[in-house]
Amino acid sequence: MTFAKIRSLLLIVLGVSIICGNALAQQAPHGKTPGAQPQKGAVSKDTAPPQPQAPRKVDQAAAYYHFGLAHMYEEMMAMYGRSEFATKAIEEYRLAIENDPSSEYLNASLAELYAKTGRIRDAVLEAKQIIDRDPDNIEAHKLLGRIYLRSLGDMQPGTQSREVLGLAIEQYEAMVRIEPKSADNHLLLGRLYFLNKDLVKAENEFKTVLQLDANSEEAVTNLAYLYNEEGDFKKATELLSSIPESSRSAKIYTALGTTYDQQKEYKKAIEAFRQALSMDKENLDAMRGLAQDLANDNQMDAALDEYRTIQDADPQDATAAMRVAEIYRRMGKFDLAMENLKKASALVQDSLEIPYNEALILEAQGKYEDAAQVLQKLVSRPLPADARAGDKSNRALFLERLGNIYREAGRPLLAMETFRKIIDLGGDEAARGYQDVIDAYRDQKQWNDATRVAQEAVKKLPDDKGLKLTLAQQMADAGKTDESIQLAKSALKGGAEDRDTYIMLSQIYMRLRRWKDAEDAIAQAEKLAVRPEEKEYVRFVQGSIYERQKKFEQAEQAFRQVLQQNPSNSMALNYLGYMLADHNTHLEEALTLIKKALDLDPQNGAYLDSLGWAYFKLGNYDQAEESLRRAADKTPNDATVQDHLGELYARTNRFKQAATHWERALDEWNKSVPADVDQQDVARVTKKLESTKVKLAQQKQQ
Repeated sequence: MTFAKIRSLLLIVLGVSIICGNALAQQAPHGKTPGAQPQKGAVSKDTAPPQPQAPRKVDQAAAYYHFGLAHMYEEMMAMYGRSEFATKAIEEYRLAIENDPSSEYLNASLAELYAKTGRIRDAVLEAKQIIDRDPDNIEAHKLLGRIYLRSLGDMQPGTQSREVLGLAIEQYEAMVRIEPKSADNHLLLGRLYFLNKDLVKAENEFKTVLQLDANSEEAVTNLAYLYNEEGDFKKATELLSSIPESSRSAKIYTALGTTYDQQKEYKKAIEAFRQALSMDKENLDAMRGLAQDLANDNQMDAALDEYRTIQDADPQDATAAMRVAEIYRRMGKFDLAMENLKKASALVQDSLEIPYNEALILEAQGKYEDAAQVLQKLVSRPLPADARAGDKSNRALFLERLGNIYREAGRPLLAMETFRKIIDLGGDEAARGYQDVIDAYRDQKQWNDATRVAQEAVKKLPDDKGLKLTLAQQMADAGKTDESIQLAKSALKGGAEDRDTYIMLSQIYMRLRRWKDAEDAIAQAEKLAVRPEEKEYVRFVQGSIYERQKKFEQAEQAFRQVLQQNPSNSMALNYLGYMLADHNTHLEEALTLIKKALDLDPQNGAYLDSLGWAYFKLGNYDQAEESLRRAADKTPNDATVQDHLGELYARTNRFKQAATHWERALDEWNKSVPADVDQQDVARVTKKLESTKVKLAQQKQQ
């Protein structure tokens, strides 16, 4: 160190000593000399009172001197980054405190230094001792609050992080008590309450900030996110929209975009995010929101461009790489999807999302064994001892996907065993597992087993509306009409939550062929539908009711309305495409619609059957056979697929194969519940089968 630098630091010591002397003097109550009358420390219930000690002699000059040296060493530590200067600074602070033990200024400075140098435990202890002596010491509370916040950011979710969150809340509650007019403290406390899911308290804090600072965009955006969390999207939109456009910042537009995204109003979200980026081109939150909503709106190429921009701005963004992989998977570009997933894997450690997405790519390619192995590794990881709802929800998601892969691969017993493990998770996940087991039994046409499990589920989880409605459907299929309807109606509560009940009632009536009742029930559901996706699904069910009644024009109109709202609704794409093909109208459009549905869900057996049927109607028999065979491999128990194969083989003069598949179709219809069988189809196939057998007999005699 040069003489000039040493001289400068010594001057700093002298100057700081004088300043500090004034500061220390200001700390003394009622104008008394610091340290002349030490404050009494707080005594905890389980600590014996301290024995009287002879009062220490206060030497303020020595305290100022050592404080000055401590400050000098802090400056040197900052300049040169050498740990020995930190050690010397701590020693000097301790000497200063020895000469003026009651100075909270010195104690607070030492606590801050502990925090700066990573001695967090010492910093916490020092700050707590200050608060014990002076509960209103705002600097000590701020220091503890900052320490707990930093610790919280470094922790994985779990019991310990919840404890630290509670400690942080305790400090910020003290701060707003001491400084009730500090908008920053109220804002941070509100965020902590939000993180703790204490939404009522969080809302009160954000509203307090707005009372203190009506122009606080931080309070407005946080309040909007809180309303989104509560599901009150209308309130969030109204709050953000109440700000005049001329006063909206990039942050406000980003929050507005997020709110529209939550409502699945993707075009409005895209517009809001673009407004945000026009004001702040480097706003990564707006970039990410825009990219995701472009993908949600099926603007895949634009979404890819936006994600590439994000990757250029932040090469360490693993989420962007994962989203790019997801888009490529949806586009059927599986090699590129896997390549980007590997990029994401190199950026993050021990991710659950990456192997899950890998399994989705493998499944989309039909590589069921490989996909299953990836998911088996995920579900074999032990759950933490203090597993939270999120941990169990993830495990249920992985098990459900694994079970469905087993179903697609034609391994129903393994699928059933896997779904049972979801039930074993208990809580909300148990209902999910029961639904999967019931669906698996229905898929195998084991109707009695499906009903038995539904009864078991309702007995164990009597308050679960979804399971009660599933049992009602099973009873309807079993011919217990009145009991089924009564059970479904018992779930009606007279509120917005009745939407799902009316939808199920409409489907039960449809299966019972009580068309007027089905239409009335879905009309009631339509009145209760608020969110776009709710209205979308109600309209889809209306379309299916019309189609089952052979009201094809009304059905087509309903499905087109669904697609106008959401062009990526694969169910509506497939249903409309199949209906058009089946009636031999708009065949090229039908083919386009079905292909788009398959782009969104490449391994769906029903969609593959629709594709094969459209090719058949167009006279493309080779392509029809390929698609129908794939559909039969995926859904071997589907009578309609077997019927379509029979039609194809008869048309191409392969009558023996046609007869085999028509016999299989009749056999599957015989095992089905009445609601799933159109007797006109049975009569048609029976007639064709008899005619074909006659032809085969004639061929043998020739």
